[in-house]
Amino acid sequence: MSLLVVGLSHRSAPVSVLERASLSADAKVKLLHDTLAAEPAAEAAVLATCNRIELYADVDKFHAGVAELSTLLAQHSGVALEELTPYLYVHYEDRAVHHLFSVACGLDSMVVGEGQILGQIKDTLALGQELHTAGRLLNDLFQQALRVGKRAHSETGIDRAGQSLVTFGLEQLTAGREPVESWAAGKRALVIGAGSMSSLAAATLARVGAAEVVVANRTGARADRLVEILVASGTGVAARAVTMAAVADELTRVDVVVSCTGATGLVLTGDDVAAALAHTPAAAPRTLPAQAGPRTAAPAPAEPAALPAGLDPEVVARLAAVAAAGGRLADAGVARTLTGTPGTDRDGCPADAPAAAGRAALTGVDATDLELHGTWADQGEAAAQRQPRKGTRSHADGTPVRLALLDLAMPRDIDAAVHRIPGVRLVDIESLAEASADAPMAADVDAVRGIVADEVAAFGAAQRAAHITPTVVALRAMAAEVVAMEVARLHGRLPDLDDRQRAEVTQTVRRVVDKLLHAPTVRVKQLASEPGGAGYADALRELFDLDPQTVASVSRADGAAAAGQANQTHDSGRAS
Repeated sequence: MSLLVVGLSHRSAPVSVLERASLSADAKVKLLHDTLAAEPAAEAAVLATCNRIELYADVDKFHAGVAELSTLLAQHSGVALEELTPYLYVHYEDRAVHHLFSVACGLDSMVVGEGQILGQIKDTLALGQELHTAGRLLNDLFQQALRVGKRAHSETGIDRAGQSLVTFGLEQLTAGREPVESWAAGKRALVIGAGSMSSLAAATLARVGAAEVVVANRTGARADRLVEILVASGTGVAARAVTMAAVADELTRVDVVVSCTGATGLVLTGDDVAAALAHTPAAAPRTLPAQAGPRTAAPAPAEPAALPAGLDPEVVARLAAVAAAGGRLADAGVARTLTGTPGTDRDGCPADAPAAAGRAALTGVDATDLELHGTWADQGEAAAQRQPRKGTRSHADGTPVRLALLDLAMPRDIDAAVHRIPGVRLVDIESLAEASADAPMAADVDAVRGIVADEVAAFGAAQRAAHITPTVVALRAMAAEVVAMEVARLHGRLPDLDDRQRAEVTQTVRRVVDKLLHAPTVRVKQLASEPGGAGYADALRELFDLDPQTVASVSRADGAAAAGQANQTHDSGRAS
């Protein structure tokens, strides 16, 4: 086994780098094809999620493999190799197996114990099988990783060590001051996107007591389907679907926004959020306290919210008008990306879109006057990375939280600058990573680590034993051929033997050969399963002068059979 993994994750790289390095669906396909075309790699699979991008390959040369896989990751992610290299990690053979099994169990997740990674591993295997880039090694590896992950969740309490990213994000929105159920009760929520993460967010909001969930998605049919599921969930939540063009209007009505789309640009800019807060209907002013409890009655009419100091009322009024109309305000210099960009909605965690491009730009409005839009220049973001932040991004001056935003997309959907707007609290992937760094670990984590260690040892032994099987099969085939030749020669010399006698002689010779080979072949399999046992296959080939082509043909046949069985298993799993 020569398994190699090269990748980066939230543990090795800042979110800004992960965001830029994220892979689109097309980029993943091309990466796999190019990896297989590279000289050192015989198999390939790519695992790309919210907070990791990893390339797995079966290589014949370690150093050449590391260099090739690193270069390919840089080429297809669009991040220069010299910039990407400091954040890359490399695992080889048993360490690579240990890493993937730990990932499958949720030990390497941003929120320890989360189970969504199993679906992403399954998707990775399915893509490798569909493109025929996953051979026997990677089929065995990823199927075993799925089994190990399921075993960890069923045999331990690892689920208690953390929650889903959605639940963890909602907890951060509450700032830990009260249970999510109390905080969310009676609130109106807008969910942007209808993929699996957005669906989970909508279901979670309904479960914890949100009064209404509005779903906005580029594909209306998927939004409608999610609404049907929410209505049928029995939680009593009111749910409805809207178009992406209606998001600006919905922002003026809701208390919580969760966004997780496949857009390549920002879905909500600072201007969108500021316009929504400024354009508050007089009949339903937004005066929710920072930790609002359940609503029992509509708030009393009030004056429109006062503008933050320093904002030009005329400019904000124009922003508010265009937000209500869902249009563009080109004459004010604001490039809106509210409607998102065409593309396939993510079915999994949002890590398969290209790096964010076309973010809202301010060209005609004085940024110091608006104070709505952060500086997204590289040096500005680098400086932001160095600033100590803890958990949520919100004001510490006691300003009531009028709009809570949870951004689970990668690249981000919501402009990070919105945290500067009074009355807004933002939680995104970056702040979740910071908050989860200090999260307490459950005692069950140790039990899962034990499971991973045992499974890694068992997988390594099985792979090493499987490595010698083609040689043993070729040896027995050669022995059977020798028996057949000698029996034929005997029959030619003793033509008077009847059929019963011929059969008895043939059976006797075969038993002798089988007994002579039994102990050595059993023992060599045991020795080969131990660390350092790979050389026994070579020794057998040398001692018995086995034809390398015969051994290779057995290996190819076994690999084809294993791949066919894996495809059958995957298809049956999907059908169920």
